[in-house]
Amino acid sequence: QVQLVESGGGLVQPGGSLRLSCVVSGGIFSIYTMGWFRRAPGKQRELVAGITSGGSTNYAEPVKGRFTISRDNAKNTVYLQMNSLKPEDTAVYYCNTASGTFPWGQGTQVTVSS
Repeated sequence: QVQLVESGGGLVQPGGSLRLSCVVSGGIFSIYTMGWFRRAPGKQRELVAGITSGGSTNYAEPVKGRFTISRDNAKNTVYLQMNSLKPEDTAVYYCNTASGTFPWGQGTQVTVSS
């Protein structure tokens, strides 16, 4: 059974930074295109960043130039570096394959507020 464990969230002021981590256990991590998703209060979960097995990346328009996704296949871990955070980035952040293959983890809360 694949497990996804996200961490690294917290409370940060506007303009601040956070680095999220997601450890994937129980699966062949390296072959999957992985993604970071977020669900803001009252909204649907959305994909914000993706990274292929070869390291190619793509980003949703609202986070382009501010967020960076990366992966370490040796550690079965995918990261999301978030800079210049805005209040509208407040959400629970999740990782999964880009198509949501695995059972969802608990996510990690990111709150951007002064």
